[in-house]
Amino acid sequence: MSSAPKTPHIPVLINEVVAGLAIVPGETHVDGTFGAGGYTRAMLGEGAGRVIGFDRDPDAIAAGQALVPDPRLTLVNERFSQMDRALAERGLAPVDGIALDIGVSSMQLDQADRGFSFSQDGPLDMRMSKSGESAADFLNQAEEGEIARVLKEYGEEPRARAVARAIVAARPLTRTAELAAVVRKALGFRQGQKSDPATRTFQAIRIHLNAELDELEQGLRAAERSLRPGGRLAVVTFHSLEDRIVKRFLKTRSGALPAGSRHRPMVAPGPAPTFEHVAKPVSPSEAELARNPRARSARLRTAVRTDAPAWDQEKAA
Repeated sequence: MSSAPKTPHIPVLINEVVAGLAIVPGETHVDGTFGAGGYTRAMLGEGAGRVIGFDRDPDAIAAGQALVPDPRLTLVNERFSQMDRALAERGLAPVDGIALDIGVSSMQLDQADRGFSFSQDGPLDMRMSKSGESAADFLNQAEEGEIARVLKEYGEEPRARAVARAIVAARPLTRTAELAAVVRKALGFRQGQKSDPATRTFQAIRIHLNAELDELEQGLRAAERSLRPGGRLAVVTFHSLEDRIVKRFLKTRSGALPAGSRHRPMVAPGPAPTFEHVAKPVSPSEAELARNPRARSARLRTAVRTDAPAWDQEKAA
């Protein structure tokens, strides 16, 4: 693989993603989560004739052309769930490959003023698109029960009710350090613990505010509509909630459904499979984890588009 210049972050599983995309020189590929341009650089380095980079974060788009100064790159300030529409409007569909790196980017985590990180103080924001309801808005206005639901559903926080109660008691909250301190106190954090208990709460709030799981489900369907027959899909996830969605989508779309039995009657045949060659999930190597500890929970799933029509929206659940 071609070497790439240094970037502000370390792209996760980059060699494996590029291998999954199997780029042929001259092809058109999509980097659905442009960020700091790590995957895009690799795609261009492999000879892609055009790369369309999507990002809902206006900061990423504003910095993008300077990060990757290549005339083959087209940047679009849009959610990746809208890629099929955006590609069609530009006359660029269908495409040969799509890569998605789900969740918050290292670039966003490292900017304290974006409010994503509990390890450095900043305003309680967490909005990827820099618009809409902020974390402070949600935490200071929502009912205790709603906060608990979000923490349990999106953070898998076993003591969600206790954390929500502590948040409500501490309102108003305006800084990430304040929220982290409230969560740690509620959960009895001790210095030297292997993981910070604030991790689950910050994840949950971020996923809720940015509707990340809905975005992922819609984005997978948009990718299905955007890939040509033989086109390749590569998706990197960072926690079980995301990976479960990708696994279920590819299992369903590849026709890998359970057979009937006396306990489970045979179901009527559904639409033709839209994906094949679904690979087993790939995790980072020990060498990559040594270079980039943030990659520890990453999983890559890849598949190849068939020539079957994309499934109807109502059958996409």
